[in-house]
Amino acid sequence: MGSSLFDFLINLELIEQSRILNNTFYQEILNRQARVEAVPANQAIADWALGLLNLLYPERGCRQEPGATAIEAGFDNRRQQLLAMLNATKACSDCNNEQVAAAFFDALPELYRQMNTDIRAILSGDPAATSEFEVIRCYPGFLAIALYRIAHELLVAAVPILPRILTEYAHSVTGIDIHPGASIGEYLYIDHGTGLVIGETTVIGNHVKLYQGVTLGALSVEKYMANTKRHPTIGDHVIIYSGATILGGDTVVGDNCIIGGNVWLTKSVPAGSVVYHQSVVKITETKKTGHE
Repeated sequence: MGSSLFDFLINLELIEQSRILNNTFYQEILNRQARVEAVPANQAIADWALGLLNLLYPERGCRQEPGATAIEAGFDNRRQQLLAMLNATKACSDCNNEQVAAAFFDALPELYRQMNTDIRAILSGDPAATSEFEVIRCYPGFLAIALYRIAHELLVAAVPILPRILTEYAHSVTGIDIHPGASIGEYLYIDHGTGLVIGETTVIGNHVKLYQGVTLGALSVEKYMANTKRHPTIGDHVIIYSGATILGGDTVVGDNCIIGGNVWLTKSVPAGSVVYHQSVVKITETKKTGHE
């Protein structure tokens, strides 16, 4: 009797499993689970990059073991973590992920140098900034730029997915949206930054200042333009004030230009130009009521 009941229960379980597996909705979810089973969560990928920044900049508030040996061990640990992420995401089926990870860390001193130019640009450009410590610890612009530089280096190495996850994480915590495909020079200064958008094929020179709400975007977002230059080119020593929108892959802003707030620009501007939006401001006094 016991054996028959056991067989009956087993058969019920098999029937239930068959019912679930034959449900196309459940089957689609199961297929998705199989595809992403080993891929780390977005937060884990972001934590890897933040941990790397903590090694580069202990000012961020993470106490570390003192000494060169501990620093070397910390970077080696991050390299192993990157390798594990590359393997888990199957980032490149025909690449040597060990070489990719090693090449990224070989490039890290240059990335660090570039990040330091961004710190100096913010410190020298913002009267409210009192120290490099404050910029590193407090400024969302620096965090967004630093994560972009890490993501861009990975993208250059043909690593998919991870770069976009990193810049979208930066977007979520800073309000600054920089596509990892953008090409950005040294000494980038982002002030405030909320609502700033830098598109995928944007090219930005050296010593550029960008304020909140600036959009460096595309005139058209048609899918067939995916492999074309859709976003503007910004020269050296350019200042773009808040709310300005500059669109188009053929749009070039020359060196030493100033683009005023709320400007809508879809044509190239020669070097040394000042472009501004002219509006009419009317101030009227309220009538006195006689009760005053």
